Amino acid sequence: MLEKLEFMIALSREQHFGRAAESCGVAQPTLSLGIRSLEEMLNVPLVKRSSRFQGFTPEGERVLIWARRLVGDARAMRQDILGLNGGTDTCLRVAAIPSAMALVAKVTMPFQQRHPGVRFSVIGRSSSVLLDLLHQREIDVGVTYLTNEPIGDVSAVPLYREQYLLLTTPNGPLGFADRVTWAQAGETPLCLLDRDSQNRRIIDSVLRRVGAEPTPMMETDSIAALIAYVRLGRWTSIMPNSSLDANDLAGTLRAIPITEPDVSHTIGFVVSERYPMAPIVTALMTEARGLSPRDFVPAA
Repeated sequence: MLEKLEFMIALSREQHFGRAAESCGVAQPTLSLGIRSLEEMLNVPLVKRSSRFQGFTPEGERVLIWARRLVGDARAMRQDILGLNGGTDTCLRVAAIPSAMALVAKVTMPFQQRHPGVRFSVIGRSSSVLLDLLHQREIDVGVTYLTNEPIGDVSAVPLYREQYLLLTTPNGPLGFADRVTWAQAGETPLCLLDRDSQNRRIIDSVLRRVGAEPTPMMETDSIAALIAYVRLGRWTSIMPNSSLDANDLAGTLRAIPITEPDVSHTIGFVVSERYPMAPIVTALMTEARGLSPRDFVPAA
C-alpha cells in the first residue's frame, strides 16, 4: 500500500508518468499498474487519463492528501525508532533556495562526519515551493528566507543576513566603482534570477522603490548561469553575498556593495511544526543552532 501511495506522491511532484516512475526507481508500467491497483481497491478513478498526465480527479486529490500523511508518518516512525544509532542508513532530505547552497554544505558536512550513517539528498527550490514540500513531508528540512515574506508554522534557526552586490567585470558597467546605489544598479544591463525566486522579488521591490523598473536582459534559475553571463563583460547581475566566494571572482569579476537603501534579509533552517520532529532532524537543527551568531536579531 505505501509503495502505491508513494507513486501518487511522485506523480504529483513530477507531473509526468515517466519521470515519476524514474524518481521511484521503477518502470513506468509498474507505476501505472500500482496506481490502477489503488483505484480498484478504492473503487474510484484517481487520475485523469489521456496520452499524458492531465491531473488528478477530486478523489485523487483527497487520496494525495492522505498519501502524504501516511507515507510521511511511516518514514518518521522509522527515523524515530532507529534514531541516530551507529551505522543506521538514514537519508535526510533538504531543500534550499539557490543562494543558500554553500550554507547547506557548511552545516551538513560536519554533521555527516559525526554521524556517518546519515546521507543527504539536497535539492534547490524556490522559497514558496520549499515550504509546500516541507508541509507535505516531502522534505525534512528547508533553508530559506526567514524575513520578507510569511513563512507560517515552522520552527526556524537564523544563520546569516543576505546582502546584495552588483556583479560586473572590471571593465564592465560600473566596474570602476567601490559602491553603487540601487538606482545606479537598476540602470545597468541586468541578468537576474527568474521571477519564481524570492531573491528576484526582493530585488524587483527595491528597484521599484528607487524608481527603476527591472527589465533584465536575461532571466534564469541558475546562479552559475548568471556568473557566466556577467563574465562576458556586457551584463551585470545583482547577487546575494552568500552566492559568491573568492573562487567565483578569480580576478575576472568585481562584486560591488549596493547601498541607498541598505537592504538585508535573514536566511535560516526551517522545519514544519505540523508534525513531531524526528531525532535526526532535531540533531541537525541543533547543529545549525550552534552556527547561529549569538544574540542574532533577524533583519527586517
